[in-house]
Amino acid sequence: MELEFKDLTKNFGGFTAVDHINLVMTNGVYGLLGVNGAGKTTLMRMLCTLLLPTSGTITYNGKNIFKMDGEYRKRLGYLPQEFGFYPEFTVQDYLLYIASIKGIRPAVARKRVKQLVAKVGLSKAADKKMKKLSGGMKRRAGVAQAMLNDPEILVLDEPTAGLDPNERIRFRNLISELSEERLVLLSTHIVSDIEYIANEIWLMKDGTLMHKGTADEIINSMPEQVWQCFVDKNMVSEYMKKYKISNMKAEPQGVELRIIAKERPSENARSTQASLEDVFLYYFGEKAGGEDVAI
Repeated sequence: MELEFKDLTKNFGGFTAVDHINLVMTNGVYGLLGVNGAGKTTLMRMLCTLLLPTSGTITYNGKNIFKMDGEYRKRLGYLPQEFGFYPEFTVQDYLLYIASIKGIRPAVARKRVKQLVAKVGLSKAADKKMKKLSGGMKRRAGVAQAMLNDPEILVLDEPTAGLDPNERIRFRNLISELSEERLVLLSTHIVSDIEYIANEIWLMKDGTLMHKGTADEIINSMPEQVWQCFVDKNMVSEYMKKYKISNMKAEPQGVELRIIAKERPSENARSTQASLEDVFLYYFGEKAGGEDVAI
């Protein structure tokens, strides 16, 4: 299986949301990382045939997905940022209803729903109304509906938005398990969502693809170094005006700063291993500017 974006572009009036993207995907987990407004959702909506590109193509095994029409969508599972449901439906009823819309035969649907409810950890909540579910449980029900047709391609748009840390970990483990023998594209602005499960990470900004590669390759793409140093509390605002600070920690003897810079920011600064969060700040963050900082 191969999905390919060729010179993919989407304009809305005079605004370019996706700008000449070229990518090839096979089985595995792909993490699409960028801030809100980077063009991630527009890209995914085109992949799901919900938007037509202004120019360029998306092909599945060499065939244009928009010409394939229903033949392509049978292979697709999609979880948007916000998905609709009838609040009075139970989890089981909701999934059976979605299965009927997808044209899955009732006997097959009942068996598939039972399997998926167990797989996403909702067996005890199968008869609970959707409106009674927590945010994390609703997202798991959303994944289950996306998996009803056992898709070859699973597209997840900001799947952990608003979830607590425990639910995010559960969700990442679920996605990792579901990724066997299929292609999973996961869009997020939360670095930890993809740091350990993505086979390849794409950095997207202002509609363009800035970098792609493994987590290590993305980290090594950052031309500046990461430094750690202690500074007096009254010096923090000056450092924030001058540098990108990826982390700070107040200590009795001062404040420990994690700084991204080309050169050593102070005499006591020591070089340290960069992380994917450092890279995210480098490419997408900004210095704090002239605002006063109180520690």
